[in-house]
Amino acid sequence: MIENLPPYAGVVAIAVAALAALAVLLVVVAVQGMRRRDREAAARQMIELSRLQAETSVRIEGMRDLLAGRQAELHRAVNERLDSVSHHLNQSMTNSRQHTVESLQKLNERLVLIDNAQKNITELASQVTSLQGVLSNKQQRGAFGQGRMEFIVQDALPKECYEFQCTLSNRSRPDCAVFLPDGRPLVIDAKFPLEAVTAFRDADSEEGRKVAAVRLRQDMARHVGDIAGKYLIPGETQDLALMFVPSESIYAELHESFDDIVQKAFRAKVVIVSPSLLMLAITVIQQIRRDARMRDAADKIHAEVGHLMDDVARLNERVVNLQKHFGQANEDVRQILISAEKVERRAGRIREVEFDEGNALPAPDAVVIPAPLPRRRQAGE
Repeated sequence: MIENLPPYAGVVAIAVAALAALAVLLVVVAVQGMRRRDREAAARQMIELSRLQAETSVRIEGMRDLLAGRQAELHRAVNERLDSVSHHLNQSMTNSRQHTVESLQKLNERLVLIDNAQKNITELASQVTSLQGVLSNKQQRGAFGQGRMEFIVQDALPKECYEFQCTLSNRSRPDCAVFLPDGRPLVIDAKFPLEAVTAFRDADSEEGRKVAAVRLRQDMARHVGDIAGKYLIPGETQDLALMFVPSESIYAELHESFDDIVQKAFRAKVVIVSPSLLMLAITVIQQIRRDARMRDAADKIHAEVGHLMDDVARLNERVVNLQKHFGQANEDVRQILISAEKVERRAGRIREVEFDEGNALPAPDAVVIPAPLPRRRQAGE
């Protein structure tokens, strides 16, 4: 069959074989090149890995140092913060302890004050109890009202202006008599019927209040009648008398609930007064007595005013004379100043050797005093 092939078939076969061998060679070279490249790449990778490992180690060392520094800073900051917190906590506890001690001291002082106040309240309660006992007894209540009235009168008036328990012409003895400028006394009664007022206040029912009100009106009318009958003596005492109520609350309750009693007493010329109104009445009496003294001393005041006017007239005359003397003195001073000015001008002309023509030569009758001649100096002088 080979023999049947054309002549160039051998060449082709050889060429194919050569190509096949070349291909195999190329494959082998390629495989070896690939292996070489793989080895080089692996070597490069190993080098790169070594470099990366070294860099990583350096970075790890740097990070470890950084972390160590940060840990040290964190430890220092935490210690500083703990120290600051401890200092503030100690200071706060010290301040709190100091404030607590001060508060306890103040509390103790307050407790002492409260104890003292409690003692005062206890004493006041005992005094109120004793006062209630005093007011429950007629004689003691009268002494209590008498004492308050006497204290008000004695505190405001001189001794010669009042008298306690004085005797009138009808043998009655008022609690106090205040003497006015006309000589007639103003009578003050301090015995107030308190039982009816107490019963009216303590009544717990409407019927009881009505009964107590009726009793209060009767007692007040009786007492007003007694004052008007005993102490209002025409020509001897004043036309009004005062009924002293030693309590402002009772006085206010009378005016609020029993205005008819107050009006009835006023028509009977008996004025109901509380402690404040009695002080006001005493003040008015003081002013009345002062006005009376002023009227009594009006003639003396008029004479003294006349003397004062005479003194003022003499003072005015002496002031006018003094003014004249001052005017004359001013004129003398003005003349002296004129003479001094002329002397000063003449002295200036003498200093500058400036004379007027009329004064160039001395007057014929003038005596000229020769100037002293200079002495000759001797040798050695």
